[in-house]
Amino acid sequence: MEISEKGMLPVCDPARTPIGWIGTGVMGSAMCGHLLDAGYAVTVFNRHRAKAEPLLERGARWAASAAEVAASCHVVFTMVGFPEDVREVYFGPKGIFEGLQQGSVLVDMTTTEPRLAQAIHAEARRRGAWAVDAPVSGGDVGARQATLSIMVGGDAEAVQAVEPLLRILGKNIVHHGPAGSGQHAKMCNQIVIAGTMIGVCESLLYAMRAGLDPEKVLQSIRGGAAACWALDNLVPRMMRRDFEPGFYVEHFIKDMGIALEESQRLQVVLPGLALVHQLYTAVKAQGYGRKGTQALLLALETLAGHKPSQAP
Repeated sequence: MEISEKGMLPVCDPARTPIGWIGTGVMGSAMCGHLLDAGYAVTVFNRHRAKAEPLLERGARWAASAAEVAASCHVVFTMVGFPEDVREVYFGPKGIFEGLQQGSVLVDMTTTEPRLAQAIHAEARRRGAWAVDAPVSGGDVGARQATLSIMVGGDAEAVQAVEPLLRILGKNIVHHGPAGSGQHAKMCNQIVIAGTMIGVCESLLYAMRAGLDPEKVLQSIRGGAAACWALDNLVPRMMRRDFEPGFYVEHFIKDMGIALEESQRLQVVLPGLALVHQLYTAVKAQGYGRKGTQALLLALETLAGHKPSQAP
């Protein structure tokens, strides 16, 4: 491992820095692909190898476990689903900590619990390695276009070491403070999105019931004070009755649950978030947990007794 002036920290160089990537789902696969395109040697692991096949066909190396990834790589990224998945990948049998090299940097890009990010950081430091929490926002579009916003927590020297890699994946990288700070910042992001999504869906439902052309409504409001990412990227999908995931409903429910739990610990009352969390729970109960977050429209249509001309 080539070491930076900070000591036991890797220097990110495509010719000398092997990268590990664990989690090749909707977003992880696209993000990992950008590192391959940048010339890095990448070793991947996923619970289901079939999801990693497109990356393997592009030159990535397969590992049989998370421990095997950690044993052969200087920087290891994780992008999995739920906090329990993160715990398993890091602390479980054949997990990252079983194969971790001294001086390596672990970068968890999953949206998870701030306290879990702090626990990963503490264990990494105990083993002579480093850990950074770096959840992202921008959905499948941002992942494919490498325009993600990345919210980072961790020791400044570790963040600086992996920043060249983060800049391959996103355009807005902000270091918020010590371990767990990135996850707290992501909770702020998800709180805004929750409020935005209910407004966007209710606006579209109102337009349809008022007999307006949703295309013309979108044209009118997307350039004014209502302009937002969801209007540009999700409303066109809703109008096509396309509810396939860029970001899963069940993952958003998980994120909102973390934010509500943290808000109780911080003694902050968030009634708007609680309402949207309940509505998305209804979406999941209707069988749409693996659909995209734009499927909130389906729950609101049910509440309003609105029958669209096309089934989802």
